Amino acid sequence: MQTPSLNHAMDNLDWPALEQNLDQDGSAIIRNLLSATQCRMLSGLYAEPGLFRSRVIMARHGFGRGEYQYFRYPLPDIVQQLRQSLYPLLVPLANRWNECMGVEVRYPDEHADFIQRCHAAGQSRPTPLLLQYGPQDYNCLHQDLYGEQVFPLQVAILLAEPGEDFTGGEFVLTEQRPRMQSRPQVIDLKQGDAVVFAVHQRPVKGVRGYYRVNMRHGVSRVHGGRRHTLGIIFHDAQ
Repeated sequence: MQTPSLNHAMDNLDWPALEQNLDQDGSAIIRNLLSATQCRMLSGLYAEPGLFRSRVIMARHGFGRGEYQYFRYPLPDIVQQLRQSLYPLLVPLANRWNECMGVEVRYPDEHADFIQRCHAAGQSRPTPLLLQYGPQDYNCLHQDLYGEQVFPLQVAILLAEPGEDFTGGEFVLTEQRPRMQSRPQVIDLKQGDAVVFAVHQRPVKGVRGYYRVNMRHGVSRVHGGRRHTLGIIFHDAQ
């Protein structure tokens, strides 16, 4: 059952506007999806190792600087609620994007059914994660692909307040169109804001129909303080 504040935030989403932004830019911001109290609670979970299945030190793998932890099942209630509540809103757009790009895959209406598909394909490890950055930390541009089953949209929620908890550390998206240089976007997020964005590719309409645009995301260098983010990825990992 959803918490009242999360339920209120979900009920007040202007989905047509969000969908328009996703079609135009491959990203859209949901303002005030989580309260400051919820953000602090989630940030505090980082210090509870029993909630996580693995911890990644980014510098060891050439991913950047900083670290993150993947939750284990069962997910914390609010993380599970976000995953289950956001997924059905995104399914129509995900299916339309695949149709435009000539991809045959279609996604079921309910997240539980999609997770069953992931597990049947050998992708059974949960992917929602908490990320932690300190001074001079950053996240290189990347794509969160964990196997054959991929849902084409994901969500990142900023849990810290820019200018108070940290400085720098902007969320960055890049878009690579065929035979063109990459286009960057810096996403202006406040505490509790979420950004919905393309995981891998999205369709863009040209004069000869739709073509595929490659998307990557990352975080610029943090100058000071500590930055926490919750990542909601809808497919599981191998």
